[in-house]
Amino acid sequence: MMKRLIRERGAVAALCVLLLIALACLVGPALTGHQPDRFYPDLRQLPAGLTAQPDDDHLRPALDRISFRMRASVAEARREGDRLRLTLTADTPIDRRSLVYLPRSDLFGASAIVAEEQGGRRLVLDMPVRRLHFLLGTDIHGRDLFTRSLVAGRVSLAVGLTATLVALLIGVGYGAVAGYAGGAVDAAMMRVVDALYALPFVFFVILLLVFFRASLLLMLLAIAAVEWLDMARIVRAQTLSLRERDFVRAARALGLTPGAIVLRHIVPNTLGPVAVAATLLVPRVILLESFLSFLGLGVQEPQTSWGVLIAEGARSIEAAPHMLAAPAAFLIATLVSLNLLGDGLADAVDPRTR
Repeated sequence: MMKRLIRERGAVAALCVLLLIALACLVGPALTGHQPDRFYPDLRQLPAGLTAQPDDDHLRPALDRISFRMRASVAEARREGDRLRLTLTADTPIDRRSLVYLPRSDLFGASAIVAEEQGGRRLVLDMPVRRLHFLLGTDIHGRDLFTRSLVAGRVSLAVGLTATLVALLIGVGYGAVAGYAGGAVDAAMMRVVDALYALPFVFFVILLLVFFRASLLLMLLAIAAVEWLDMARIVRAQTLSLRERDFVRAARALGLTPGAIVLRHIVPNTLGPVAVAATLLVPRVILLESFLSFLGLGVQEPQTSWGVLIAEGARSIEAAPHMLAAPAAFLIATLVSLNLLGDGLADAVDPRTR
């Protein structure tokens, strides 16, 4: 199967993209130079770009805001490369302890007093200006959008993989037992599946939120509670065709219990279709999580996900379209790659294409 999968160039390319996205989400936030929850109030809604910040358009407003907190005003600000010569004036002597506001902004380094005039009411400062890069811009609070998109990817991918794993465990076990048992047991178990299919998913989630507080765990439980239904039907159909095969009959003749037959012979022989279904289930779960988070029913602050970022970007699409484009690009790339991988895996395990 692996040799056939390798020959599927689209699937291999999709797998490489998925690995790159997963690696970026895992180690990327530590390399961007920004904390995901770090606010830059002077650099809000910056567009994507390679320009170092603060640039000339944002330098003076930042200095005016900081000097106001220092109860002073900017008389002169002269920038020379990465150094800034700043002159502050005030009606009363400027408290030197207030100079800590400059490095606290994360835009400037520690300042040194070059000259003190008029009894401390006029200070000339020399300080470094930091060079900050925001590849995908910043959000409405001035947080680095690239870092937040990578951190959000951790949550979205974790939700997709965890909910899919839970759905696999429930669906494979339920479908294998129903298919192997057959008869009235099979009919009763599948009627339960049909009844759960009839429940509207969003109504089910809202009903849960009426009784429980919205959280990541609740969303995982809600998604896993409905996504195992398709898996159960797939495994049941495979089990119905396998239980009359010669190797299963031989296992019965040797005296193996039904549980042992299911675990040793039935389930391993359904792993091919199950693997294909799993690769197609992961993007559906991620999309569901994004949809619920977009509605405000999913991931809650201080956590974030691609759905949360897309919801924030949708509210600011006119003023800052990059806020929507950045997380949407990550989400689309992940979903397309997972679907391509699932299609390639389906072709690789299909005996009719050999």
